[in-house]
Amino acid sequence: MTRKKVSIIGAGNVGATVAQNVFAKGYADIVLVDIVEGLPQGKALDMLESGPIVGSDAQVIGTNGYDETKDSDIVVITSGVARKPGMSRDDLLYTNMKIVGDVTRKVVAASPNAIIIPVTNPLDAMAQYVLETSKFPRERVIAMAGELDTARFRTFIAQELKVSVDDVHAYVLGSHGDQMVPLVNASNVAGVPLTHLFSREKLAALVKRTQEGGGEIVSLLKTGSAYYAPGAAVAQMVAAIILDKHAILPCCVLLKGEYSIRDLFIGVPCKLGAKGLEQIIELTLTPEEFQMLRKSAEAVRDLVAVLHKAPVA
Repeated sequence: MTRKKVSIIGAGNVGATVAQNVFAKGYADIVLVDIVEGLPQGKALDMLESGPIVGSDAQVIGTNGYDETKDSDIVVITSGVARKPGMSRDDLLYTNMKIVGDVTRKVVAASPNAIIIPVTNPLDAMAQYVLETSKFPRERVIAMAGELDTARFRTFIAQELKVSVDDVHAYVLGSHGDQMVPLVNASNVAGVPLTHLFSREKLAALVKRTQEGGGEIVSLLKTGSAYYAPGAAVAQMVAAIILDKHAILPCCVLLKGEYSIRDLFIGVPCKLGAKGLEQIIELTLTPEEFQMLRKSAEAVRDLVAVLHKAPVA
């Protein structure tokens, strides 16, 4: 059986973590791309040499160009400047817009039929820019964010209750930022609603920590930002697509009227399969959650408006 090809643009912490997670599963060959000479080659060789240990016969190569990425099935874009302490995701907009725009054009030229997974922050706006630059259908531009935010929410709940994360079921919708929307009413532990397990004050604290989850890690690291959990989240999306799992994961996609939101990338539950986005799942929200989602969407709309006023990348 011929393995699929996954190209990862950016061999930094997030990109390399995605590559290692995918390589270890063995279902796809990997091309790791970076502008720094020797960096992707060295990391790729190191990864390849872990094959006998993790039981993977997949191939992984590093390169400074895009020829090796030709006809990729999935391209993950992690290129960009990482957030620094005190820097909001919005501050990253113009710098990463130029980087992501250039990368997207090269990706499209090499792999016109690929599914693109943007990871670069500010995520929602960058995903919109990738879609506009690539001119791909919305089914083939699916950004990672909601799966990471949901994983953080599930982690915090599990830690508080001292239960397995497998028993915690939750969703986080909205933008990938401080206005994300953890769905308290749709979340449960082994079928028990969160409202039966936590006080109103504790729930509010868990929601707030989830919303500030990325910033918490940035402040602890001092330089750089999270990469283990983001890398694992991207790898889960890659698996859902490559293995045609029809898995329902919270992802950032272009809405066309779903949740009464149009022409914006927002995190919602999505069914992912071989063709990319197969279906958007519309959950029943409380009036409060719906208003929070609308507010989150307006924050993204404002950011996209700034993006459209930027000089051409």
